[in-house]
Amino acid sequence: MESSLSVLLVTAASVGLIHTLAGPDHYVPFVVMGAARKWSRSRTLAVTLVCGLGHVLGSVVVGLVGIGMGLAVHHLEMFEGVRGDIAAWFLISFGLVYAIWGLRRARRSQTHRHEHVHPDGTRHDHVHAHEHEHTHVHGGRSTRELTPWLLFVFFVLGPCEPLIPILMVPAAHTSTMGLILVTLVFAVTTVGTMLVMVTLAERGVRLLPLQRMERYTHCLAGVIILASGLSIRFLGL
Repeated sequence: MESSLSVLLVTAASVGLIHTLAGPDHYVPFVVMGAARKWSRSRTLAVTLVCGLGHVLGSVVVGLVGIGMGLAVHHLEMFEGVRGDIAAWFLISFGLVYAIWGLRRARRSQTHRHEHVHPDGTRHDHVHAHEHEHTHVHGGRSTRELTPWLLFVFFVLGPCEPLIPILMVPAAHTSTMGLILVTLVFAVTTVGTMLVMVTLAERGVRLLPLQRMERYTHCLAGVIILASGLSIRFLGL
């Protein structure tokens, strides 16, 4: 049993690593939202950590409930597939809405030049933007605080499909310690890989000359998240 458990632990680590690297939704949303919202690196990683834990624990709960009810692997995988579809459409909707909001915000922040003519014939002009005239409700504190929670909901809904069959093996041998170890190894590998990928990508984004596109960062973030959701739903990434 010890040798088979060792193989299972290596499998859990390998699958957790590959599963995370192959899924852009595991790190792209944090990078683009962190850049758009101007989060510090520590806050971006904190949000990633919490969402990653929710992502793994959601599937652990489903797996343990299924094991307790004696459900077969294919039944649990079917349920996880439904969760995956819901999560993908959630990400697509969030990305689309955020992109539209970002585009509207960018248009409001576009500067305009106005010319004034005085009674004495003198002329002068000034430049101003309309962003602050309209964003006191829509672009304020509530939106910034809502974004991490929306990401958390997505990751709780998003399944870790490979975890279910891995959990079933030690459960079939009634090995509680094996079940715990497999879960911990998979969780640490998955969340750790997410944190590493977000850190590397976030550093890369900081090197890009985004000053000219700063007005469109929210829209661009929404488009990238939308693309991630579409890749999950239609390409199976």
